[in-house]
Amino acid sequence: MSGDQQKEVKMDLVIKNGTIVTATESYQADIGVDGETIALIGRDLSGDEIIDASGMYVMPGGVDPHTHMELPFMGSVSADDFRTGTIAAACGGTTTIIDFAIQGEGQTLREALDIWLKKAEGKASIDYGMHVAIGAMDDERMAEMGDMVDIGVPSFKIFMAYKGSFMVDDETLFRSLLRAKEIGGLITVHAENGDVLNYLINKHVAEGKKEPIWHALSHPPEAEAEATHRGIVMAGMTGAPIYFVHMSCADALEALKAGRAKGFKIYGETCPQYLMFSMEKYEEPDFEGAKYVMSPPLREKGNSEALWKGLASGDLQSVGTDHCPFNFVGQKDMGKDNFAAIP
Repeated sequence: MSGDQQKEVKMDLVIKNGTIVTATESYQADIGVDGETIALIGRDLSGDEIIDASGMYVMPGGVDPHTHMELPFMGSVSADDFRTGTIAAACGGTTTIIDFAIQGEGQTLREALDIWLKKAEGKASIDYGMHVAIGAMDDERMAEMGDMVDIGVPSFKIFMAYKGSFMVDDETLFRSLLRAKEIGGLITVHAENGDVLNYLINKHVAEGKKEPIWHALSHPPEAEAEATHRGIVMAGMTGAPIYFVHMSCADALEALKAGRAKGFKIYGETCPQYLMFSMEKYEEPDFEGAKYVMSPPLREKGNSEALWKGLASGDLQSVGTDHCPFNFVGQKDMGKDNFAAIP
């Protein structure tokens, strides 16, 4: 369509004079929207509604591949549901999230998915999808993974941490990778050595070391790097792709790079908190450090620099939030006398 023809077409909405940012370039132009679809990009477009974006960037809405809305955890429930969480996402420019349906004890994968879809139904203000987190793997669940792919849920999460709750053993991870390869699925992994973490947490609490900083010291970067390496080895053995969520440290990133150099299909995600903050936040006075308790924890500053470089080089493929908030009063303060009780 020529420029003159574009001017004659009246759009429902035109975003004018903004700087359009794509994956490869930026330039100034108008965007014409017909219904909910971008129909034209050009100059001097006309429309029923005009938004003047002069001096502003116009870019596609963000896709957050990692959220946890209304997640039951450590005797509480994450503070955002699909209404409040997706409103917040939209305000920040995120227009799609992918949440996690967590398989509870005795549940099928379909039952877990239905529970989470019901949580989102009628509440979400933006587009959403689901991963399914696998808590137990038997022959029936193995078969059911194929059913999940058939209905449009091709990604599954495995926890190598949280011993006694979400954590699975290596056999479950290995079998999941084998099955994912068969059905064209993708295994996503929370990579921390849960046995090491469990030992360190119990040791530090027994020694009276209960301040928020000990959360970080109970989740050393070596435990993340070891679990990442172990997951990569299994992915290499099976030939399946693997996606590591919320990578937080340089050592884990190096393991990812080494595995990819061998030809393994490995993807890495990091989060804004690991790019922007460091573990000194845990030493803030008056229990303020509890606000930054997450798993994996914040790391020493050099790790942030490595992650930024990983994004710039393409060694890390995505940025997600791992959005799983808990209120400071009434939730985080449950661990005021014991970091291990901070959700």
